[in-house]
Amino acid sequence: QGQLVESGGGLVQAGESLRLSCATSGIHFSVRAMAWYRQPPESQRALIAQIETDGTTWYTDSVKGRFTVSRDNAKNTMYLQMNNLKPEDTAVYYCNVVPWRNDFWGQGTQVTVSS
Repeated sequence: QGQLVESGGGLVQAGESLRLSCATSGIHFSVRAMAWYRQPPESQRALIAQIETDGTTWYTDSVKGRFTVSRDNAKNTMYLQMNNLKPEDTAVYYCNVVPWRNDFWGQGTQVTVSS
């Protein structure tokens, strides 16, 4: 039974940074591509970053150059370093395997960026 737990969110001012973590269990992490999603208030969840098993990454345009996704296979954990945060980054952030599984969604972690 796969379980993903997001952490690291919080309230920050524009221009500041946060590092999110996605701790996994019950999956063969090292052979799974992983992804970060976010869901702004009153909006649908959207893909923002992805990391392949070989470390190749992809980012949506709105976060490119500011966010960095990484993984630590020894810890079964994926990370999202978020720099120069903007108010439009305010959202609940989630992680999942690729392709996403509906039963793997966790509670997410709230990121709030004030102007």
